[in-house]
Amino acid sequence: MKKIVLLFMTAVVLQPALFSQSDKYVAAMKQNLAMFDSAKTVEDYTKLANTFERIGDAEKNQWLPYYYAALSLSTAGWMPSVGDVDANAERTKSLCDKADALVTADTDKAEILAVRYMALTQQMTVDPQSRYRTYGVAANQALEKGLALDPDNPRLYYLEGAGLFNTPPQFGGGKDKAKPVLEKALDLFRKQTPKELYPSWGRKQTEYMLDQSK
Repeated sequence: MKKIVLLFMTAVVLQPALFSQSDKYVAAMKQNLAMFDSAKTVEDYTKLANTFERIGDAEKNQWLPYYYAALSLSTAGWMPSVGDVDANAERTKSLCDKADALVTADTDKAEILAVRYMALTQQMTVDPQSRYRTYGVAANQALEKGLALDPDNPRLYYLEGAGLFNTPPQFGGGKDKAKPVLEKALDLFRKQTPKELYPSWGRKQTEYMLDQSK
């Protein structure tokens, strides 16, 4: 009986600490996600990536900090001032690996593949002619795998549409090819209600490209 009482009291003592830790994690994530929305430079995104990675290292079993660290770097990867595109992309993919090791749900894995696709695409665009067979093919494979895991992920269709939008018509792309894919992405964005802290990016970019496709 004494052992049962002791166990009960231990649980009562520990429970507030567990909730406190969870609240602290959520607060830290929300603060940095707000900073993500206002970030503008490579330095801003790099600092955020470092902060998100530290949160992930502290939490041990949370995949979203590593995911957002990777997303921060992949966002910086589109900027001309990023410097070494390959180094930035390789670190992005390493963070994707860390996030992927912590998830089992197909929908979560699909989100991570969206970021991996961007990193691979950035490496391909350094020299499309010579790199397509490596990075370009790998990027397409990541996108296809993501869509197979979660056919209702709007970000994957946005990325597919963006790829078509930015590919010249003579190479199989163009605004006309991109439009139906982007329309599907927007439809899925409208239907989606992300859970707290979960990815929600891509809608504004989709709407912008659709406006340009009229």
